[in-house]
Amino acid sequence: MNFLGVEIEIKNLPELDREFIPLHKFNKAFLAFAGKPVGIAVERAAGEMASVQTFIYGTDEMREADRYYIRRLVKTLLWMKGGFRVYVTDREIYEYLCECFSENGNQAFDYDYFAKIFERPFEVVLTDVIPEAKDAPKPAGGHLDGCRIGFDAGGSDRKVSAVIDGETVYSEEVVWFPKTNSDPDYHYNGIVAALRSAAEHMPRVDAVGVSSAGIYINDRTMSASLFLKVPQELYDAKVKDIYIRAITDTFGDVPFNVFNDGDVTALAGAMSLEDTNILGIAMGTSEAGGYVDENGYITGWLNELAFIPVDANPDAMQDEWSLDIGCGVKYFSQDGVIKLAPRAGIEPDEALSPAEKLKVVQKLMENGDERAAAVYRSIGVYLAHSLALYHELYGFRHVLLLGRVMSGRGGDLIIAECERVLKDEYSELSEKIHLALPDEKFRRVGQSAAAASLPEIRK
Repeated sequence: MNFLGVEIEIKNLPELDREFIPLHKFNKAFLAFAGKPVGIAVERAAGEMASVQTFIYGTDEMREADRYYIRRLVKTLLWMKGGFRVYVTDREIYEYLCECFSENGNQAFDYDYFAKIFERPFEVVLTDVIPEAKDAPKPAGGHLDGCRIGFDAGGSDRKVSAVIDGETVYSEEVVWFPKTNSDPDYHYNGIVAALRSAAEHMPRVDAVGVSSAGIYINDRTMSASLFLKVPQELYDAKVKDIYIRAITDTFGDVPFNVFNDGDVTALAGAMSLEDTNILGIAMGTSEAGGYVDENGYITGWLNELAFIPVDANPDAMQDEWSLDIGCGVKYFSQDGVIKLAPRAGIEPDEALSPAEKLKVVQKLMENGDERAAAVYRSIGVYLAHSLALYHELYGFRHVLLLGRVMSGRGGDLIIAECERVLKDEYSELSEKIHLALPDEKFRRVGQSAAAASLPEIRK
């Protein structure tokens, strides 16, 4: 297979998507003969930096391949770690990135989005030497001492746990409607009610941990679908600090942490597996990600796998939100199943919701339908190639696979096909990583109980 003048060898392709070009395979083939050094760095909050020393060709013949490779690399770093400033050492690449990451460029969404969540203008900087890599992972999670509250904010229900010295003494689950409510006081009052409910079952409150969908920087809500209907002016005034206010208004100066629910899921997985270095991937409405590093720390990175590109096919499916193509959301979510179903000869009623269309395919799979099996096998092939890409980024030891797409026989087939392709095409990697589904121990840990372990109690 040839793409942009780069010859790519792929042994395993999804049977329902023969045009799929694994981005990891393209990157490896591209770098095999690239010889001109280029430095790329992405700066995020508090001076943290993701730095990469890589190569391009630097010739007229390979200009488009050079540009494509660097543009997708920068996008990957942004959605993995976050950032508002990109440093680059090559003038031609610098000029190209300035064009891409601008109001009218082909990465205009990323340009605007990261400026908003970091509250800084997005910029590309030409430099002779890129800054060194710098991370500041927080020792969050796994703290079991004292009287703790864990709060988990979901789109349809909120959960809270009271935990004393690692034992859950009380938990409750309450239905709420955060995504359809435009009044931020509704959200605030719901959070406070949950915190107070848990506090009633403990002699005191030593710490509070929060797991919530969205992007959180320094415990602030920078972007979250839970507050989708809140007007921007009210969002800025009452949502960005909503968890900070709710906790301090209720309990005063207690230690607290607010993290993305994907990271807390990975933390629950680490507690369940009694190990570290875990990447969590939840395939549901979208593709959610979370990561616990080798030290058992939550990194504070974005880990937005949904918007990290995995497919170099120029005709790959477009994401309606970011308007980009070939990103994880269209491969590892209910959208991925819905995309592949017609290619297998399955035509769910268009009047059905995406979740209902997924259920149609799942029911066929449970009944042994070979067309549905082809859908899940194809996702398994996607996953194997994409795990090779993710491993380059994270170096994980375990992959925890969750979400509606992974449920039932379909999830088992995804794992089986993924493991087959890993052994056939990435044999060294297949020996290094372990794929896991949630077990009973994971379910006992629970999201809210894992959230309770986030803060370290001040001694």
